[in-house]
Amino acid sequence: MHPRIILSVGNFFFSIFSALVTFILLPYLSLFMPAAYTGFVVAGSAVVAVILFPFLPRIVERYGVQYIALVLAFVEMIVLFALAAAPGAVAGILLISVTIIMQPFFAYGLDLLLEATVVDNNTTGEVRALFRTAWSIASLAAPLLLGALLANSDSYGRVFLAAAAMLVPIIVLFALRRLPRGPAPHPSHMRDTLVCILHNRDLAAVTFANLLLYLFYIWMPLYTPIYLHNVLGISWSDLGWMFSIMLVPYVLIEYPAGWVADRFLGDKELMFAGFLIAGGAAAALSLLTPSTSLVVILIILVASRVGAALIEAMVEAHFFRRVSKRDINSVSVFRGVWPLSYIIGPIIGSLILVFGSYQLFFMLTGGFVVVAGIITTLLIKDFK
Repeated sequence: MHPRIILSVGNFFFSIFSALVTFILLPYLSLFMPAAYTGFVVAGSAVVAVILFPFLPRIVERYGVQYIALVLAFVEMIVLFALAAAPGAVAGILLISVTIIMQPFFAYGLDLLLEATVVDNNTTGEVRALFRTAWSIASLAAPLLLGALLANSDSYGRVFLAAAAMLVPIIVLFALRRLPRGPAPHPSHMRDTLVCILHNRDLAAVTFANLLLYLFYIWMPLYTPIYLHNVLGISWSDLGWMFSIMLVPYVLIEYPAGWVADRFLGDKELMFAGFLIAGGAAAALSLLTPSTSLVVILIILVASRVGAALIEAMVEAHFFRRVSKRDINSVSVFRGVWPLSYIIGPIIGSLILVFGSYQLFFMLTGGFVVVAGIITTLLIKDFK
């Protein structure tokens, strides 16, 4: 089997694993602590990941990225088995923290392994497209599996076992096939690059737009399931198919949006629409009640991802129109907003819930995405 196929298959199963764990993260933690404080566990785990991340390139250089990815997958599987065994509160919280910490490390390893298979820069887009397609297809299947596992009860242990099972094919494939190693990554000093980006209004705006998108990706997958299930009383069997349909826009919209932006409107207009739709839909979740029709809720959920898909496509396209992919430091700063969002997002969520409600949370975060997104978009210099 070709290394790229192995990595795409691995990304497929990693996507299911990641989605299963993410959707039940806060509902599971709320079994041991008030739901309002669960975000602090996520943020604390992200802080640890950020502290450890600079050491990863040196470890990869010494042992090889395939070996590190294999070890991470195996340890992650053991942690999930431990979670499925219904540990106590302290052990459960610590184990959840470990799985949060290790996920970005494994994603980093997959990215390095994929990059090592690219010998011609002209094939980068094709290779990345296959890799992302595998992730997108799996993301549609994961909610359906989640709904089936929790159809009769909130037995989160079943979900942890299923997530562990998703890691088995990855471990087998990585253990049986030697993958290209590629050059060892070297940490770089990006202070000058960051200063340069901040002094360029266009690059600073699109980088902040990427941060807003990542915040949306933290707030919605973490807090929507616990709100719809714990507060509004919607069953996991219903949430499963609803979440699956909710994610369809990522498959259907991003490519056509890029085509329209290239030929007709430009990045700015579609990005503006994306922030308006995504933030407006998030804010609309605050208006839901236990009697609200599932069809209405589904329309709002789908609309939120239509907006997010537009933002993602336009932010990526606009940034790489201005910056070459060979500008590693600029790309690293652009990609590096994820740890910041993983720290900021859950802290903001918990602070709002400590002093308010889920309705207030969605109203404030959705409103923030709309206002901040529109201001950011207006600062961007369109290419048309």
